[in-house]
Parts: sequence; C-alpha cells; structure tokens
Amino acid sequence: MIAKRLKELAVIPVVTIRNDADAGLLGDALVQGGLPCAEITLRTDAALGAIRILARNKDILVGAGTVLSIEQAETAKEAGAEFLVTPGLNPKVVQWSLDHNIPIYPGISTASEIEMALDFGLTQVKFFPAEAFGGAKTIKALSKPYHMMEFIPTGGISLDNLGQYLAIPQVLACGGSWMVEPDWIQDHHYHRVIVETRKAVQAIMEIRGKTDHP
Repeated sequence: MIAKRLKELAVIPVVTIRNDADAGLLGDALVQGGLPCAEITLRTDAALGAIRILARNKDILVGAGTVLSIEQAETAKEAGAEFLVTPGLNPKVVQWSLDHNIPIYPGISTASEIEMALDFGLTQVKFFPAEAFGGAKTIKALSKPYHMMEFIPTGGISLDNLGQYLAIPQVLACGGSWMVEPDWIQDHHYHRVIVETRKAVQAIMEIRGKTDHP
C-alpha cells in the first residue's frame, strides 16, 4: 500500500529534474541515502522521461507531482508513476485517478477542501503550501474536527522544522526538496544528495524516538 510506504519513509523527496538522463544516478543516490522515493514534479520537459527511468528501479517508489490535468495524470501513470500529487483539488483529476486505481494526494489548505476530499472517499491529502498557510499549527487545528484525515505537508519544509510536522499524529509524511536541489542534480553533485538525504533519515529516527518515548 502506497500510503503505508510513505508513512514508513516519513519524507518524500520532491524532485524538479532538468535532464531525464540524470534520473538513474539520482535514484541510486536516494537509495544510498536511505530515502528510496521520488515525487517527480511535472514542471519540466524531462519529468516524464525521469519517471520512466526511475520506474525501472524496483527499489524506488516513484510518483508524479504538480499534476494539473487528466492528460498529465494519464501520461504520468503510463510512464510508471505509482502515485499522483496535485497542488490543488481538481475534482476531474481526482475522479480520473480513482477510476483508474492510482493513489492521488490532492493539495488542500482549507476545511472546505478537506470536505471535498472526504466526499471522494479520500483520507490522505497534501497540505500545501504548508508554511505559508500556518504550518504545523494549522494542521493541528484542522486535525481536531478532521481527525480521520492524514496530511502530507509540503512547501517550506526543511530539517529545521521537520520535527514540528512529524510530531503530529495526523501527518502521514512530509514533502521536501532540500535534499534534491535541482542544481546538485544538474551538476552531478550526487554526493550532496546522499549526505543531505542521510541527514534527513537521521532526523526522522531522532524525531520518532522522541515521539515514541515522550
């Protein structure tokens, strides 16, 4: 189950890639770093090619982000994306995803959007842009009436505030790009990806230790 795997990972690397030829080594770096997952944003012409390459690596969980239309959802699924992430809640895209049995995490930032997601039977959503919309405080507030909903906060997440989010029981995982800077990928500085990914994994372990043993 995708949601279970994302919860285990706790952090989803959100990747903007400019050259699909870089995807293979990026995937290897994420595996070495301990976060074998990538949400490839459909913001560049290289995105679909990168998804195809990563989908061949069975050690990597690969999804498509910034999905704005049914056409993008369809091509991402055909390329091998195992889940979809959208910046907002587009009813047509959500319905298409449900009809085609691919997990989707639509972006929400208000109670009304949460209720729209619930109407579709969704119990996991992306909270975006997280920091701009009040961060962990807002998620805690929304979690009181919507305790059945799990959130993937994305936007402004870093090592500095990761603990605030993962300490919330309703947070499924956090989306972040600080360990996969586009310039590092383009310039083949994969050692930096590995180092920053390992730092994230260490932080996750420490945060979970504190959460499990208050």
